[in-house]
Amino acid sequence: MRRDAARVFDEYLVAAARAGDRAAFDRLAARWAPRLYRHACRLLGDAEAAEDAAQEGWADIARGLSRLEDAALFPAWALRIVTRRCADGIRRGGRERRAWEALAREPESPDRGAHAIEARADGAPLVRALAALPAEQRATVALFYLEDLSVAEIAAALAVPAGTVKTRLMHARRKLRDALEVCPEGGKYND
Repeated sequence: MRRDAARVFDEYLVAAARAGDRAAFDRLAARWAPRLYRHACRLLGDAEAAEDAAQEGWADIARGLSRLEDAALFPAWALRIVTRRCADGIRRGGRERRAWEALAREPESPDRGAHAIEARADGAPLVRALAALPAEQRATVALFYLEDLSVAEIAAALAVPAGTVKTRLMHARRKLRDALEVCPEGGKYND
């Protein structure tokens, strides 16, 4: 696993928060709340329900942080908690996921991942192609490319086998490639 400075800093914040440092917990929450909210938006397709799931997830994270033995596992652990809260919300409310609305409601953030991918391609076709993906594939792609999680971390976060993550990524990449190769006039860009 690649350990960049942001991950090491998150691990430090987790360790300090586990030791009772309230400022470290607040800083961890400030860093992770937008990510967890975006993850919930991708899964639920409803901004209000996503906000509720993310807030309930943070309450679970605050209660359970002392039991997290390895600070490096925080990203997958926190995403898994929010995933469970989203599943609870789906069961409770029976709301239909709306892919277009979910992506449109996803907040803008200064995260490097989201802007880096948009900077490499014309944003509108990519946004439309991502929005057209099924929620499971959209969430998997976002966790892999935007949140920079490994296949194993995504599997833990979504509570699916690693093979399922790989399959979702493969199908999503194929759908994205096909969607981005077709130009507006009906031909292909690479012809």
